[in-house]
Amino acid sequence: MTETALRVIPLGGLGEIGKNMMALEYGNDIVVIDSGVLFPSEEMPGIDFAIPDISYLKENSSRVRAILITHGHEDHIGALPYVLSELNVPVYASRLTHGLISVKLKEFGLLKDARLNVVEPHSPFKIGAFKAEFFRVCHSIPDAMGIALQTPLGTVIHTGDFKIDHTPADGKSTDFAALSQLTGGGVLLLLSDSTYAESEGYTESEQVVGQALEREIIGAEGRVLVATFASLISRMQQVIDAAVKCDRKVAVIGRSMINNVKMATNMGYLKAPAGTIIPLREASNLPLNKIVILATGAQGEPTSALVRISNGDHQDVEIVPGDTVIISASPIPGNETLVSRTIDNLYRQKARVLHSKIALVHVHGHASREELKMMLAMIKPKFFVPVHGEYRHLVAHAEIACSMGVTEANVMVLEDGDVLELTADHGTIVDRIPAGHVYVNGRRMWGDDGKVLAERGRLAREGVVTVVVSVDASSGEVVNAPSLLSSGFVELDESADLLERTSEEAQIALEQPNGRRLELDELRALVSNSVSKFLYDETRRRPKVLTHIQEV
Repeated sequence: MTETALRVIPLGGLGEIGKNMMALEYGNDIVVIDSGVLFPSEEMPGIDFAIPDISYLKENSSRVRAILITHGHEDHIGALPYVLSELNVPVYASRLTHGLISVKLKEFGLLKDARLNVVEPHSPFKIGAFKAEFFRVCHSIPDAMGIALQTPLGTVIHTGDFKIDHTPADGKSTDFAALSQLTGGGVLLLLSDSTYAESEGYTESEQVVGQALEREIIGAEGRVLVATFASLISRMQQVIDAAVKCDRKVAVIGRSMINNVKMATNMGYLKAPAGTIIPLREASNLPLNKIVILATGAQGEPTSALVRISNGDHQDVEIVPGDTVIISASPIPGNETLVSRTIDNLYRQKARVLHSKIALVHVHGHASREELKMMLAMIKPKFFVPVHGEYRHLVAHAEIACSMGVTEANVMVLEDGDVLELTADHGTIVDRIPAGHVYVNGRRMWGDDGKVLAERGRLAREGVVTVVVSVDASSGEVVNAPSLLSSGFVELDESADLLERTSEEAQIALEQPNGRRLELDELRALVSNSVSKFLYDETRRRPKVLTHIQEV
């Protein structure tokens, strides 16, 4: 009888920072861990974010038993509204993570029908062939969890995002006692956070950041604006604590941050003396040196509060000389240019700006090399798959695993879409499934095979030339010379002569059909081709040519 294999199928988060989603499959049962978004890079013009391709899960929807969530950051929960619109499955998460998910699903009108479950650490429950148990880990958000999955082949440990911090902001360290108990019988597979596998030593404690924020806020002469992630509840608590110490009030801007602060306060994860957190309209009546503003936009997101403030187009807040702006986050890979542009614009408005490159106002929430070694030494897995990181991070983590005694043949560096089959003694990549990006732009979504992004990239590089041709509706004859309009193609002072000559070239092309009346599609193609060829010959550029035929 052939032994049933455990199938490990990453749908996101391997080879990239974000879009985390891992499927584990045994027999007739599939369990999914995390459901996150990927923040857009400059190569994704106009994109809000990307989510995992869940076509495999939809094709096997009758076998998907649950989604388990490790913690409440966007790269782990942000895709849930889109996934739950397609899959009617229960979701299991810790208390704070449940609250953050509820806020998100409420915005999408999905909360009423969602099957959300709060899970406490060390409370095992069955999911088909699996038995799941959450255990506490330390990350940059409260209630972060790792997950132990008992399978018929052995135990699988997914660390979630973690670091080893003995003085965390919420006072709750990684639960090594529970982890030791869960792994005492041996571990078949370890899936472990790889984001900072290239960083030597240990990750600094959140306590250091709290002290730095307190020092900067207390020492600031004017108003203080702190930008961070909307889900970084522990960082918000540090800001509030510092504000209380210097008798400042705290105002919050950014819809997602406002909603999360309200939720976290109601659930007891954020604590502030009565009257400390006030509406922005009340803060506007106070002296500037009595105000701290918490804002979204630490990643330079174009529509976020901080970016609009830096551009001078926020409706309620504008920078005044003497303001201190603290960006309490590190740029996600791909966002460096956006963050740098935001910082430059803040400086142009005479703000004093502190960020992670020049001040200790942020430490990341991920384990560095020595902490990764400690996790491997404690768990001693038979098989190891590095997760959550760009490809070089995965390779670096794989090398660490080999150095810690994991058999090299049992260390597998996977990418999104790989299908790894594990038996008790052997692991092999047996297949690939679709696991690319699904792009979200407002209410529209499309996959990697769509042409929208490529077209947007071309428009950004080359611009657009619009040609309008008027023809007699009855005879089909051209009424007058084609008119042209350029956008993003040539400078205004040089466009007039070029466009005039281009119009003449199009007119010549229109005179070629020897009296035969052309169909509108033929006419449109004739004009577009002649204009495209002429412009390339003249400029060595290929703008998008749009031809509009106007019957009069």
